[in-house]
Amino acid sequence: MTSPIRLARPFLFTVVAFSALGAQAQPGLPPPPPPNPPPQNVTPPAAPPRGNPGFGRPLAGITSAQQTDFVQGSVDFGTVETPATGLGPIFNDVSCAACHSAPAPGGSSNRTVTRFGETSDGVFDPLTALDGTLLHARAIAPVLREVVPAQANVVAQRLTPPLFGDGLIEAIPDSAIIANAQLPKPPGIAGAVAMVTDVATGESRVGRFGWKAQHATLLSFSGDALNNEIGITNRLFPKAAAPDGNEALLAKFVSPGAPIEDQPDPATGLSEIDRVSNYMRLLAPPPGAPATAASLAGQKLFGALGCASCHTPSLSTGPNSIAALANQPVPLYSDLLLHDMGSLSDGIAQGAAGPTQMKTPPLWGLNARALFLHDGRATTVTQAILDHAGEAANAKAAFQQLSSAEQSQLLAFLGTL
Repeated sequence: MTSPIRLARPFLFTVVAFSALGAQAQPGLPPPPPPNPPPQNVTPPAAPPRGNPGFGRPLAGITSAQQTDFVQGSVDFGTVETPATGLGPIFNDVSCAACHSAPAPGGSSNRTVTRFGETSDGVFDPLTALDGTLLHARAIAPVLREVVPAQANVVAQRLTPPLFGDGLIEAIPDSAIIANAQLPKPPGIAGAVAMVTDVATGESRVGRFGWKAQHATLLSFSGDALNNEIGITNRLFPKAAAPDGNEALLAKFVSPGAPIEDQPDPATGLSEIDRVSNYMRLLAPPPGAPATAASLAGQKLFGALGCASCHTPSLSTGPNSIAALANQPVPLYSDLLLHDMGSLSDGIAQGAAGPTQMKTPPLWGLNARALFLHDGRATTVTQAILDHAGEAANAKAAFQQLSSAEQSQLLAFLGTL
């Protein structure tokens, strides 16, 4: 198996000091904030561990070459980075799998990241000069640790989203999402297409990944995560983040003219963001649970309450160079649109999304999650429903009017997703 090729970061402090830091990279790093579990230096296998049947497997029907891409991408996904391989200088964790781990590699976790900004007279300021809107919670040296700026009056948490089936979501044509957005909606429901500039191609595309639908493709999503969450520069995001926006401090740790760290493998021409994108693209969707009489009754209620107005049961992929992704149904239970969620929003403007807008999260795989909503505030599906607001207020009110038996039927249906 080809090993990742990455340049060591040129340090400007003394060689002795940084040799010691690199030699003790893992023990010397600050621990992640509680209740996050410590990262584990384990490479995820191609198939999920026992006890999680169906989760984390590759798509059915892929070729042997694509199976190889999946396995090689899973290696990068689980690789624990160190300062010598490009970690930091500021970061949130040391591998993709450290946050995307439950119930199998590629899933979610209880990990959250902090977003911040300043709202004044109804206008959101991302505080870019202070390295907003993402707080980097960890660093390779204490002096680099970031803090939420004092002027930030918007602070929000975002839960790690699961990645299962993301290749199918990527393969849904922009035109299909736009056409669905133009269908008649019930009173109180709008839904806006998130048009974003894809970093990988420079094209205007329909965003679909991230809580704000800020990315249109898995390659741009991968490049962003590698740079902003782990701190490794790459061809899409070539600059290291400056702690609290302090470029002078950053220059003491990273040479301003340093080449990007995620270099392509000469044998394949693929860099880490390519391999991780392949892995995510080829991840199978989450398996559903068998239907029951109660869940079938709940499915009817799901439509009658208006839940399907935003959580569209299924969209379809179009032609695709990967046969397993071509012309397939995608039962994701999301319209991938931005909706005004009122008090359920996070107050952060990002991409095409305003402060009160959030993308409809796909519901498939709901049965394997422990925390719900964008910040993990809900520990039960019932609580998540009752926390709905904004455009979802009418559906929540309709749920509250159901009998206990009917609510149980709806929950039984959601438990099969």
